[in-house]
Amino acid sequence: MLDAQTTKADTRTRILEVAESAVLAKGFASTSIEEIIAAVGITKSGFFYHFKDKGALAKGLILRYLEHDKQVLEDIFRRGDELNDDPLHGFLVGLKLFAEMLGNMAEAHPGCLVASFCYQEQLFNREIRELNAGGVLIWRKRFRDRLDLIAKRYPPRQDTDFEALARQMLLYRDFIKAVFLGVPAT
Repeated sequence: MLDAQTTKADTRTRILEVAESAVLAKGFASTSIEEIIAAVGITKSGFFYHFKDKGALAKGLILRYLEHDKQVLEDIFRRGDELNDDPLHGFLVGLKLFAEMLGNMAEAHPGCLVASFCYQEQLFNREIRELNAGGVLIWRKRFRDRLDLIAKRYPPRQDTDFEALARQMLLYRDFIKAVFLGVPAT
């Protein structure tokens, strides 16, 4: 038999899952507590036991999403490193895996909670906006740290602003190859 703590955690998780699906489908403003309650099959007081208001739900959503996002990125780039001992080539493999994941997102996932929150940022308090922005900055820091590691082994062949480079997402893999290996973009 499940204990009360497990049941409470399961209910909270289910609320977050239902809320995320609704937010991704139609936005945060159009997602109501009432529809979440109905979909989860709990009472209004059951919802408020887990989240004091819709703002607390937003915080729970973004924290959950950012943790999942962090884990996905760690797994992808760890896999790239496992496939190649060289920091540059491991990063390139990781970027390729990342690009493949992004290419399959339309089939596997309906959208990005961070982007959804950005589109409706006026709905959120400062803490939620900072958490959301922080999620993007984590990616940038991860890429910047890797670029610094790569540069120790492969001195750049052209003057490059690594901070600006870390902000780029499109054509990132090809540009990294050009910077460190002199290989033209494909």
